[in-house]
Amino acid sequence: MITTLRRQGRGQVLPIDQATMDAMGIDQDTPLQVTVTGNTLVVTPVPMGVPKAQLKRSLAKMRERYGQTLRNLAAGPGDE
Repeated sequence: MITTLRRQGRGQVLPIDQATMDAMGIDQDTPLQVTVTGNTLVVTPVPMGVPKAQLKRSLAKMRERYGQTLRNLAAGPGDE
């Protein structure tokens, strides 16, 4: 991809096309780390943990599999 800087306010922005964003697995809300090595600009997505959808699926599976055990542990001894 070849692009040029564009003026925005008092600064400059580097536009990234949607195909490149898709290939990087990012969207407009993804935090990016920008580093410079020599005359090379490197843009890397910052890992932000487990995606929400994956977390919800994992929690649902865990509740289904271990729900009763977790309730028993939360109740404590003699509260059953």
